[in-house]
Amino acid sequence: MNSIKSVFSIKDLENLSGIKAHTIRIWEKRYNILEPMRTDTNIRLYDIENLQKLLNITLLHSHGYKISKISKFPPEKIPQLVKGIISEKSANNHALNAFKMAMMNFDQHLFLTTYNSLLAEKSFSVVFNEIFIPLLNEIGMLWQIGTITPSHEHFISYLIRQKLLSNIEKLQLQEPTNDEKVFVLYLPSNEIHELALIYLNYEILSRGYKTIYLGQSIPMDNLKDFSQYFENTIFLSYWTVYPELDETDSYVQKFQNEILTADSSQLWILGKMTKYINPENQDDRITIFPTFQEVLNKI
Repeated sequence: MNSIKSVFSIKDLENLSGIKAHTIRIWEKRYNILEPMRTDTNIRLYDIENLQKLLNITLLHSHGYKISKISKFPPEKIPQLVKGIISEKSANNHALNAFKMAMMNFDQHLFLTTYNSLLAEKSFSVVFNEIFIPLLNEIGMLWQIGTITPSHEHFISYLIRQKLLSNIEKLQLQEPTNDEKVFVLYLPSNEIHELALIYLNYEILSRGYKTIYLGQSIPMDNLKDFSQYFENTIFLSYWTVYPELDETDSYVQKFQNEILTADSSQLWILGKMTKYINPENQDDRITIFPTFQEVLNKI
């Protein structure tokens, strides 16, 4: 349990709340809104209750409440006010904060109640695009700078993955309504970051297409037979870490020669490693997409 983070530096609070450390210090000194612990060398440390309070104060402040006024509220009034001011405009920010608190506390119940309240007002696709994608982007940054641990990241990613899969299952119970093309979704060898690919599977299924989801770390040789079984096969892959930088062009060349044997077959690729592909090494059956939305617009 030593990897579970429950004490935070002022820099952690800045990263999680978006409020500059200098401003937090001023609020703390003038208004006593937080109660930090002190190390033997007088360094401020904050517990999870302080983090939660700061996130709530940040939301109130963004809605016009002055810190001097907030500081005089009894502790129970702040979360009550937060609940009362949540509007369509601020609901996303509140949900992001709630999901971050769920992650920091390993609180599955908070995650589920927040998710269900969003789903009562929005479609799953909107929730994923407006809430989960920004959340995952922020989590990646928080992990990179050490504010959260891998345990936090795995916990929240698992819950999001769980919701994706449950929504995919609902779509899979329906017969495909569009037989123009078949999508084969896979990650290349050694690539294991599949949450984005799972989401694309959901979006393609929701548009009535047949998908064949293969998942993580698929050797290229395993893809050879699909063009024989289906016409207009589109292979869709997401490259986060692999192929490695010096292997991207050779991968594309080999895929063109060995997998795209039918003229109607295509390879669509997303992910940060695609920027290392030399456009001169690809033919018109290979398309690189900078964003999710461009893929969805193309379907």
